[in-house]
Amino acid sequence: MRVYLIETVREEFTPDTVYWAFDWDDNILTMPTQIVLLDDKGEEVLMSTEDFAEHRHQIGVEPFKYKGKNVVSYGNEPYRFFSTKGDKRFLIDVMFAKEGPEWGKFVETINNGSIFAIVTARGHSPLVIRKSIENMIESNYKGINKKELVKNLRKYRHFAEEDNMSNDELINSYMDMNKYYPVTHGQGSAAQPEKLKVEALKEFHNYVNYISGILHKPAYLKNVISNRFVPKVVFSDDDKRNIEYAHKSLSNDPENKFEFILTQGGKKQRYEP
Repeated sequence: MRVYLIETVREEFTPDTVYWAFDWDDNILTMPTQIVLLDDKGEEVLMSTEDFAEHRHQIGVEPFKYKGKNVVSYGNEPYRFFSTKGDKRFLIDVMFAKEGPEWGKFVETINNGSIFAIVTARGHSPLVIRKSIENMIESNYKGINKKELVKNLRKYRHFAEEDNMSNDELINSYMDMNKYYPVTHGQGSAAQPEKLKVEALKEFHNYVNYISGILHKPAYLKNVISNRFVPKVVFSDDDKRNIEYAHKSLSNDPENKFEFILTQGGKKQRYEP
């Protein structure tokens, strides 16, 4: 497989200049999965991911009221439903989730056949994240359109004079090209994922630089675009701490282009400190 054949090429045969990296929870989807905490009586308290983004700096530091309980600390295996132990549950939770503020952009990205990354604090297997998206495509989930995706992927293959792939092969090849970063898979803490997300974003930017460099060689798109091209990665996340840390860590890198979208409270806005 030649990687440049999968990158989005629009009707006028100009490639994507922007690639999206999406946080999952409360950004793409609002999931029913919950974090396990303890109150002052030693009883478990379940907290939504949206509320966790607001309170995570307090947990284990100072007691606070939550749903009538006095929360004092994390519970035993607080992220049990967010790790590989919760892989099966994740696939089920996706089907009961509500659309998040970036759902529309996520649908547009898939239907266009554009390359994307999932950058989440969850610790599931990357294959489970991928499988959930494949399930969405197969079931035409909430605006995702399998026929539209296949049409666009086939258009790019036709442009490259490679028309001999089946629909399933096209989709599988496309899913191979996307990146899935559950950043606490096998390492790290879901309580402080900022650094791990930045490392994932750096890796994704290096990746799209590579594939864009291949596509932009004059041998493939002669006289249409410049070979001196640096793509931009847009990262969206509902947790302001993640966005602040990513902005601080990545914005001053002259070799890479990043933009940051904060979706806190369900509202989308370009982050500018």
